Amino acid sequence: MKHWITGLSLAVFSGIGAAQTMNCNMQQYKGIDGVKAEASPNSVELVWQGEAGAQLRAQFALRDGQPVVQELAAKKSDGPWIVLGKDLTPQFEVTTGRRRISSVELDVLKKLHKDTPETIDQYKWNVFWDAPLAVPGTQRMSGPPRSADEIARASVSYKSDNCRVKTEGARVSVLFNGLTLGLFAGDLQFTVYKGSNLLRQEALAKTEAPSVAYIYKAGLKGFGIANDTKLVWRDTAQVWQQQQFGGAPNQQPVNIRARNRLEVLEVGVGSPNPGALAILPPPHKFFFARENEVNLGYVYYRKDNDTSFSLGVMQPERGEGYAPWGVSDEVWKRRVNVAREQVENYALYNAPPGTVQRMAVYYYLSPTSDHPAQRAVLAYTHDDVYKPVPGFKTVTGHFHLELNEMARDRDTLDFSPSWVPVFRGLGINIVYLGDFHDDSDTNDSGPKKFSEEKLYFDAAQRLSDRNFLVMPEEEANAFLGGHWYLMTPKPIYFSHAQPPTGNQPFEEDDPVYGHVYHLRSSDDVLKMVNQEKAILWTAHPRTKSSALYPETYKDKDFFLSDRFIGASWESLPVDLSQARLCPERCFGMNDEMSNWAPKPKFMLAEGDTYMKRPDDETYPILAINYLKLDKVPLYNESWSPIVEGIHDGNFFGTTGEILFHDWGIEGSGTKSTYTASIEYTFPLEFAELVWSDGSKVDRQIIDLTDTTPFGTKTFRIPFDATGKKWVRFAVWDSAGDGAWLQPVTPK
Repeated sequence: MKHWITGLSLAVFSGIGAAQTMNCNMQQYKGIDGVKAEASPNSVELVWQGEAGAQLRAQFALRDGQPVVQELAAKKSDGPWIVLGKDLTPQFEVTTGRRRISSVELDVLKKLHKDTPETIDQYKWNVFWDAPLAVPGTQRMSGPPRSADEIARASVSYKSDNCRVKTEGARVSVLFNGLTLGLFAGDLQFTVYKGSNLLRQEALAKTEAPSVAYIYKAGLKGFGIANDTKLVWRDTAQVWQQQQFGGAPNQQPVNIRARNRLEVLEVGVGSPNPGALAILPPPHKFFFARENEVNLGYVYYRKDNDTSFSLGVMQPERGEGYAPWGVSDEVWKRRVNVAREQVENYALYNAPPGTVQRMAVYYYLSPTSDHPAQRAVLAYTHDDVYKPVPGFKTVTGHFHLELNEMARDRDTLDFSPSWVPVFRGLGINIVYLGDFHDDSDTNDSGPKKFSEEKLYFDAAQRLSDRNFLVMPEEEANAFLGGHWYLMTPKPIYFSHAQPPTGNQPFEEDDPVYGHVYHLRSSDDVLKMVNQEKAILWTAHPRTKSSALYPETYKDKDFFLSDRFIGASWESLPVDLSQARLCPERCFGMNDEMSNWAPKPKFMLAEGDTYMKRPDDETYPILAINYLKLDKVPLYNESWSPIVEGIHDGNFFGTTGEILFHDWGIEGSGTKSTYTASIEYTFPLEFAELVWSDGSKVDRQIIDLTDTTPFGTKTFRIPFDATGKKWVRFAVWDSAGDGAWLQPVTPK
């Protein structure tokens, strides 16, 4: 095949513009079995093998500098081609604001005398309490009020004059130059994957402007309205809904609160050969951390006129708080205020200057009707459920769900909170809660807090079951600095407030509550943790009230103790230029912690969210842990198998699409081999073996772009363990999902 294709112009297509000659560079294209690219003087066509024998086709062209999707089509192995869309224009919109550090982080920096311009600029990118689109601002915002001119909205424009086709492993991409999107500029890329029905469209664009935070919309415009066309989705109650575009045109995209972040266009409704095109965002990479998982509506449609419509994915410009609750007026008003405050943490994506942001949308091409297509898409996230793995139990936590406040407000222990079916539906076995945060009385030194702890413990016991354990734990946040979490192997009564007399003993036997602790210092915390065989860790490190932690106490006895296991993992911040979720604040900090301490430290995946309901979209915002555990302890049994399993690092974190089955290190010294076995859904991107000698961190990257979807893989990676203090392993897929093992000390 010639590497450069030129030829005659295309004909003029109504509504899209005049065709132009394609100068399509094929030098990076290599033919592979299952994916074929062909360039002609007027188009580029990709034909590839999908799932269950399906064949897929996508054709691209240029018209007046505008990239065009000439056709999307699918067919069964023995069936006719079904056209899913013709003459479609790739659409992007972006809303940008100014990133600022919040008053929460800034107050910590000031307290520790670290509020230099350089440190502020560094920590603003880790901000949680920021809402760049809120004018004039929120109570946690630092600096002067925001103004409307900080916010800009823009739609994509193109001045494309060439394309490029490239092969990477088992995938082929088509790139068009000349994309401009407000502050951003770069390329448009389409990618197909051997063995998958997915087509990924993305803007690869960067900005040189400082302090940019943004959200985007991405989709296709130009779908034809016909009698046999309908758009379907499941609503938040999982009831099927549909739109057939019989109403008036829309001025703006209509965001749909669709279950599973998924809408499906069916063509040829009622015919012998219907087809479907599903539209969805990346499962986890698309989402940034908030304090709840309220479904804001992440897919859209827009009826553009009486003959055509657009479809795509989007982030709305405003967050929402959870649905308030409360029987009494006092509790109702408090929960309304908490819910209203949650609009303050809508931080958007980071776009540091010079970074190539990947604004993506997926299309799933199917030669079936809408419902089979929906089921096929959901297989990539195991139906938004954390799939059981033999020998493991699923663990998640750091949820401020106000269980004992709810029990007091209802005046009963016999109720089922709205969050219980959420966790059960996700396939969670063990949930550790975080009451005594914005509820209850953490400032009481004894009787009142102990009575509230008693209610907390009893309510958790009522909600626990044979394979579902609710652990009543606490984010204690006293004496150590920053925020920290405590997990105990049984219910323990303790206070950490100074009594009026100031003469309470460290521990005593209370006639009502039995053995109780009164903590007054970090030494007391460590003493109680050692006596009870509990564990503790830094909550949300290097952000929120833990800015500059854990490094500020890295030399303290409690941090150096083996009962201090490390820190929590949460996907914050989100920078769409990064191949990993939370690479610096989470994994980079984990590497540093493991170098500071005598033994490696770990990262425990957490939620750090508030009240939740079954109609929320919890799965995409959450990552969890799989703990090596044969059975879930009953509530009245010891929880030590959980606590010690985490203490020993016998768990992995995951977004859910990649699952480890086993891992370990064979041999020693120069003859060491790291082994691991996984299953996965999306085609993989890379794996990495990361290690350190105690000061310098290095890694080996294993390219996995030759993988096809829905597979298993066993790794055997030779490495030299000589002089290495620790080593860890992680795997990431093409959608930005991942799974990671804890660092261990090799022999």
